[in-house]
Amino acid sequence: MKFARALVLPFCAVIAIGLTACFSAPPRPSPPAASVPLETPPAPQSVPEVVPRIEPRSRKGNPPFYNVLGKRYYVLSSSVGYLERGVASWYGPGFHKVRTSIGEPYDMYGMTAAHKTLPLPAYVRVTNLQNGRSVVVRVNDRGPFVGNRIIDLSYTAASKLDMLRNGTAMVEVRSIDAPPTLTAAATPSVASTPSVASTPNVAATANVASTLGVSPAAADSAPAAAPVAGATGDGASPVAVPVPGGLFIQAGAFSDPKNAEHLVEKLRGGGYGKVFVRDNEIAGRRMYRVRIGPVRDVAEYDRIVAALERAGISDAHLALD
Repeated sequence: MKFARALVLPFCAVIAIGLTACFSAPPRPSPPAASVPLETPPAPQSVPEVVPRIEPRSRKGNPPFYNVLGKRYYVLSSSVGYLERGVASWYGPGFHKVRTSIGEPYDMYGMTAAHKTLPLPAYVRVTNLQNGRSVVVRVNDRGPFVGNRIIDLSYTAASKLDMLRNGTAMVEVRSIDAPPTLTAAATPSVASTPSVASTPNVAATANVASTLGVSPAAADSAPAAAPVAGATGDGASPVAVPVPGGLFIQAGAFSDPKNAEHLVEKLRGGGYGKVFVRDNEIAGRRMYRVRIGPVRDVAEYDRIVAALERAGISDAHLALD
């Protein structure tokens, strides 16, 4: 499988009226395989999950925005309440010990991940929606920049989620939040996140400028801090959660049922599969969501999403039943 990574480079200030600083993150080339001899990999079940802790925002890898392959990505000011569903991939030998966007060497045998817009570092729980396996990882790199992937996992994290053979999996990525002030005597619990019904696809909103407001840069290295309670399972084994009843693609959401029906008619007969409208009351408002599916696997998901993009629908995303 092919991997594309990126080093987030320092911004270049442009002094001109009406222009702001520009940021660039060209794709990271893979080093020659022979340059990084690989050690014998540890058994995935012997590698404990990371224990989330309060860490200062890294000076590296957190520009307000950056560009890769002609697309602009805005770095979120906070990971609090983050929830996204989509396709995960993993990266391994070609980047083992290569520096990540945060400046640390990438350890394919650790429990880490790369993400396009979360502030670095961040802690998230990744759940394989196809088998119910769930792990906690520390996000310390940027990517993936291939297709519609939402997160790139380390080899060990992918192994624990049982996605090495296929290379990809449909997942849920949920932030593990901790309050900004933490003392040794006060250990927080995992913060609550929005409900499934009311949570929009974060990737579709990450490019909105209003999400900016980057906090002041802090030291790269984090001091020891109290762990976040309830963030991990038994340490080494992945946590098992119920497998959703069905995985669908959401092509649109509307407050007017006529708009939803109009989209259904546009998509019906286009080879997408079953297209229907699901309505729910969200925050006192009735919403009509156009769904396609259920989808069986990543290949089918990719095919339908690509077809929707050709039809002008660029914000389709994975949704649960």
